[in-house]
Amino acid sequence: MKIVIAGSSGLVGSALIPVLRSQGHEILRLVRSEPKASDEIQWNPARRELGLSGIEGVDAIVNLAGENVSAGRWTAARQERIRTSRVDATATLVGLLASLGRKPTVLVNASAVGFYGDRGAEILTEESEPGRGFLAGVCQEWENQAEGAGRAGVRTVRLRFGVILSPKGGALAKMLPVFRLGLGGRLGSGQQWMSWVSLDDAVGAIGHALVNPACSGPVNVVAPGGVTNAEFTTRLGRALRRPAVLPVPAMVLRAVFGRMADEALLASTRVVPRVLERGGFAFQHPELAMALDDLRAE
Repeated sequence: MKIVIAGSSGLVGSALIPVLRSQGHEILRLVRSEPKASDEIQWNPARRELGLSGIEGVDAIVNLAGENVSAGRWTAARQERIRTSRVDATATLVGLLASLGRKPTVLVNASAVGFYGDRGAEILTEESEPGRGFLAGVCQEWENQAEGAGRAGVRTVRLRFGVILSPKGGALAKMLPVFRLGLGGRLGSGQQWMSWVSLDDAVGAIGHALVNPACSGPVNVVAPGGVTNAEFTTRLGRALRRPAVLPVPAMVLRAVFGRMADEALLASTRVVPRVLERGGFAFQHPELAMALDDLRAE
C-alpha cells in the first residue's frame, strides 16, 4: 500500500513508520517545514493547505497529528492549540481526499478515550455515549471532522487511544525518573481507572485498521487488562524494584496543573477494546505486568 502519514514525528508515528516499511508499504510523510527528503510532502493544516498532487493515488491515510495534551498547563491558548491542531489537520485531509478522483480506500484517524470523559467504574465500549469536558469535546469535534471521509465513500476508522506506554515519550516517560528514585505513588485517591495500551499494540492496531476491510467506525485502542491508578503505580514500582508509596494529593495536582489535573490525571475511564477483540486482534501485551516487564528490558 501507498500510505500518507500525518503526525509522523510523534511517539506513535515514529514507531509506526519502520514497521509499515518492513511490511513492504510505501510511506509518505506530511511535514510543515520545507521538505528535505523524497518521502516528505509539505502541508499547512492551519491554513488548510495541501496540494492535490501530494496525495493523488495513495491507498491510505493515517492521521496522528495533534499537539501533546500533557505538554504543559492548560492555558486558554494551549487549549485552543490542542483543539485546532486536531480539527484543522483532520478537516484539511478530509476536504482534500473528498475532492480526489481516485480516493484512498481508508482513513485511519486518531482520537482518544478522553471522548468518554470522567465515568467512574462504568465499563465503556465503542457504543457508549460521549462524555463532558474539554477533552471529550475536542475528541467529538475531531471525530466529527473524520466522519466526513465516510460520507465521501472512504472507509473511516477512528482509533480512541488510551494512555500509550513507552519510555520514549508520553506520560510514562515523565513518570519513570520519579519512580526510579523511589518517589512515585498514586495520584489522588488512586481509584480512577486507567485505560492503557503498549506502544507495540498501538502500532499493531493501526496496522490492523489499515488492512482489515471490516474495521470501521470507532475502535478503542486499549489493553483488555485495565487497572486503577493505584494498581498501575504499584505495579510500576514493582517492575522497577522501587517503592511506590508516596501519593500525590488531588489538591496538589490541581494547584500545579489546573484543569488538566481533573481531566487527564484524575478522570476515570474504564474502557474495553470490544471491536479489536471481536475482530481477532492479538494483543502483544494484554496485561500490565507483561507491558511493564518489557519496558524494563528496553
